[in-house]
Amino acid sequence: MPKYIDIAVNLVGSSLEKDSEQIIQTAFEQQVSPLIVIGSDLDESEQAITLCQTYPKQLYCTAGVHPHQASQWHTDSLTRLTQLGSSASVVAIGECGLDYNRDFSPRDRQRQAFEAQLALAATLNMPVLMHERDAHHDFLTILKEYRSSLPNALLHCFTGNRDSLDAYLALDLHLGITGWVCDERRGQELAELVVDIPDDRILIETDSPYLLPRNLKPKPKSGKNKPQYLPHIANYIATLRGQDATQFAEQTYRNSRHFFNLDAKI
Repeated sequence: MPKYIDIAVNLVGSSLEKDSEQIIQTAFEQQVSPLIVIGSDLDESEQAITLCQTYPKQLYCTAGVHPHQASQWHTDSLTRLTQLGSSASVVAIGECGLDYNRDFSPRDRQRQAFEAQLALAATLNMPVLMHERDAHHDFLTILKEYRSSLPNALLHCFTGNRDSLDAYLALDLHLGITGWVCDERRGQELAELVVDIPDDRILIETDSPYLLPRNLKPKPKSGKNKPQYLPHIANYIATLRGQDATQFAEQTYRNSRHFFNLDAKI
């Protein structure tokens, strides 16, 4: 049975938190392990580290400030994030980036927090896990300034168009693909583009509890996405790409281990 790594799980600060033990165990039984727990703000990142320490080798996490929370970025945020980033459980800085779709934080504050976190990732020589929605131009402009100093950079939950795909691949980004691709209504363009992502640049994720695959049967009564459904997403992507499902799973597992420097940890 192939192994999988779910590179984006919102296991703290979401509806999954109260059932974390069961979720981790069920995912493990489906060979989805370890899980990368997302830190969306500094407090949540600290909670994610604590959870990782409870489940060594089954959980790792990111530490960062999501663009939705960018208004919380203040003068002492960099010091605190630097401390969090030193934890052995933290395998990337983020989730950071820009989101001009909802604008939960002012755009200038989003850009400030994004730049600061990219600079920190470069200083710490750590990978960065990023978010971009309806902000392609500014995102690309800022990222270009730091990309050469970053060891690895991932745009998670990629749902862009052909032009953005080409631009991100030109910057040698890894791209995370979610169950969005399983949605026959809004995921059709992604289903066409996913074929053109190079084998060594594609990663897979649930972004749970969000983005439950629409073609998942039977659908869970809770309506929540969970890491245990990652094999379903992987199999569907492999079919779209015309690849053997087991070989695709093995490739993305290797990609994830390499991206997050997990080879010596698991």
